[in-house]
Amino acid sequence: MSGDGQGSSHWFDDEAGPVVRPYAVTRGRTSHGVQHRLDLIAVVVTEPHVDHPEADPSLSPEHVDIVELCRDTPQSVAELAAEIDLPVGVVRVLVGDLVDEELVHVSRPVPPAELVDESILRDVINGLRAL
Repeated sequence: MSGDGQGSSHWFDDEAGPVVRPYAVTRGRTSHGVQHRLDLIAVVVTEPHVDHPEADPSLSPEHVDIVELCRDTPQSVAELAAEIDLPVGVVRVLVGDLVDEELVHVSRPVPPAELVDESILRDVINGLRAL
């Protein structure tokens, strides 16, 4: 520590609050095993059995924030990143941790290319009526 009387003031910004680097939040990890399923539109939902995530000492405050945000309303990875003000890569790692702990699950919306075209369904219905 220097003798300038500032101590750890370089870790604090009066307007922004404490500065914590994203890699500190993920303990240096940059990816996770479920990373391939966690694109921006992947939807995160808190498991129904999860009651008090803040009581789990293995969870960081950011983990708890994600669990709480997804409790009532499913959130996309992009929404979570914006809500807790962390980079998407960090949110992906944190959500992966929560999936491993079975506190949340991730679902992916059906891509538009895989949705059935309404006109095809109408043609099938019309064809069945014509029989």
